[in-house]
Amino acid sequence: MKKFLITLVFIVGVLQLIRPSKNLGSVNPANSIEAKLLMPTIVKSSMQKACFDCHSNNTRYPWYFDIQPVGWYLTNHIRDGKRHLNFDEFMTYNAKKMDHKMEELVESQTEGWMPLESYSWIHSDAKLSQEEKNAIIDYAKKIRAAVGYINQNNIEDNEKKEDRD
Repeated sequence: MKKFLITLVFIVGVLQLIRPSKNLGSVNPANSIEAKLLMPTIVKSSMQKACFDCHSNNTRYPWYFDIQPVGWYLTNHIRDGKRHLNFDEFMTYNAKKMDHKMEELVESQTEGWMPLESYSWIHSDAKLSQEEKNAIIDYAKKIRAAVGYINQNNIEDNEKKEDRD
């Protein structure tokens, strides 16, 4: 049993030497979502505390990030979040993707699946009030209007529906 514990401590110690890289990149303001439409203060502050850690090029890291394998888990979670939506790279998306991401942002707030419960549990300030959620929803709808993407399938479906009526 003693050998096992010594080996376990050694392995855990070695794991601490293998550090994931941090999400602390540069931001090109021309690529940011705010290049399309400036965020009202309530939207920006709400998204900073509830969204940007996983959906931007800069993450505020908690102290426990430096404990492995927790750091690896967080790194993968952040990569996955950025893969789905990166507010700092929003203007690099085509109009269809911009529209879809804002549609998902509205859904995430109306249905309550973002921020993730696991994130809100640890970051209590990330729990958004209904006023904050509504402000984010309104902003996302304005972005969708500014993008001006028209989904041809929806138009064709609506035309078919009108023809039947």
